[in-house]
Amino acid sequence: MTAQPIAFYFDFSSPYGYLAAERIDALAERHGRAVAWRPFLLGAVFKTTRTEPLLGIPLKGDYARRDIERSARGLGLPFRLPETFPFLSVAACRAFYWLLDEEPERAHALALALYRRAFAEGGDISRAQTVIEVAEALGVSRAALEAALQDPAVKERLRSEVQAAIAAGVFGSPFMVVDGEPFWGHDRLADVERWLESGGW
Repeated sequence: MTAQPIAFYFDFSSPYGYLAAERIDALAERHGRAVAWRPFLLGAVFKTTRTEPLLGIPLKGDYARRDIERSARGLGLPFRLPETFPFLSVAACRAFYWLLDEEPERAHALALALYRRAFAEGGDISRAQTVIEVAEALGVSRAALEAALQDPAVKERLRSEVQAAIAAGVFGSPFMVVDGEPFWGHDRLADVERWLESGGW
C-alpha cells in the first residue's frame, strides 16, 4: 500500500510558511513520502477563528517579528519581510491551482519561487503582474496565466480549496497533516519527522 502524501497547507503571506516550505520536501523524501502542497487564504480562516494577522497583534506581533528573523537565521535561510505585509495572496494561489492539475511539478516550482520572491527578496507578490513575472521565468505563458487569473473556474477552484482546508481543520500556516494527524507551525516539523519515524505515539 502506497503511503499517503503529507498534506502541506500554507498561505503565501505566511513567513513561517516560507520557513516550512524550504524544508518540507526534503523531510518527506527522507521517509519515502510525497508532499501535497495546498495554498489557502488565511483571511478566510480568520473569519472562522475570529482572529487577525499575527504581526498586527500588540506584544505578540513584536515577538513574532523577532522570532521569524531568528528562525530564518538559525535555518540559514535568507529572509526579508516585504514592505507591504501582510499581503493578499489571491493571485499567487490562483496561479498555483491553475497549474497544478496539468503541470504539478511546475506548480510546485512556482510556489517555491513565489515564496522566495516574497520572503527571501522582500518582493510584492500580492500584485498579479509580479506573480505572472515569476511564473513566466519558469516557462509559463504570460497570456495564458493572465487569462487564468480572471477565469471564473479558477476563482471557484480557489474558493473550494479554501473551504476544504477549513473543513480539514486548518487554522494557521503552515499546517501539516500526516496520515490524519495534524501539526501546526514550522517548529512542529521535528514532530512530523518523529511521527514518520515512529509511526506515531
